Amino acid sequence: MVGYMILDACNESININGSDCDYIRFGKGKNAIIMLPGVGDGFKTAKGMALPFALMYRCFAENFRVYVFSRRNDMPEGFTTADMADDLDVIMDALNIGPASIFGVSQGGMIAQQMAIRHPDKVRSLVLAVTASRPNEIMKETLETWLEMADRGDHKGIMLDTAERSYTGGYLKRARMINRMIAAAKPKDYMRFRILCRSCLEHDVYDDLHKIICPALIIGADQDKVLGPAASIEMQGEIPNSQLYMYEGYSHGVYEQAKDFNARVLRYLMQLIV
Repeated sequence: MVGYMILDACNESININGSDCDYIRFGKGKNAIIMLPGVGDGFKTAKGMALPFALMYRCFAENFRVYVFSRRNDMPEGFTTADMADDLDVIMDALNIGPASIFGVSQGGMIAQQMAIRHPDKVRSLVLAVTASRPNEIMKETLETWLEMADRGDHKGIMLDTAERSYTGGYLKRARMINRMIAAAKPKDYMRFRILCRSCLEHDVYDDLHKIICPALIIGADQDKVLGPAASIEMQGEIPNSQLYMYEGYSHGVYEQAKDFNARVLRYLMQLIV
């Protein structure tokens, strides 16, 4: 069991290009991991989440310094995954974070791809979990559905549809109940969420994946109903120094549902520590 002293969890904020950016840091290892969440960041940033997040990912705390970065709080219309990666590059310089392992989930994995392509000197290794290098029909249908619900102010619809697409089995039943309760906390507007969804629809680095030269672990799920399993498979075919692990019987929320997920990521990253 990792003790609270090792977790050393802190809530932080940094000003980036005139806007604040919420982030979390925890752990006392000498090697850095940067974790990037998905479009859920459009509703809830990392602000105030240091301790629960550190407990969820406590297996990393002993060997790594872990940072969890939200997108900047004020994003203009048309903000892209490339813009988000450029923000992260500036933040890493400001916080003196050297080359890091970047662990991106869903849209976070898209930003991680952009980092490895645009700022390769900042990336030691990648973990790309349930993400895509370009839009596909499943992803388009998912995001367009969520955008239509956002236009109607149907927060309950977004939360319940997210649960249905993300989880399987008994975990889905629990997620339905949790997301129904979360839906009560309706955001004041959907601008941030819309910007993140649209940036996913515009993300296309497939033809540049060969430029990713660092080691990469790609994790997919064979029942992914948000962006489909083929998205992970095609990335592995184009990223030179990559390996693929496909979970069977899981969907997009595999990183929460699969009990061995964090341990699998940790084993991979520990192999790369010199």
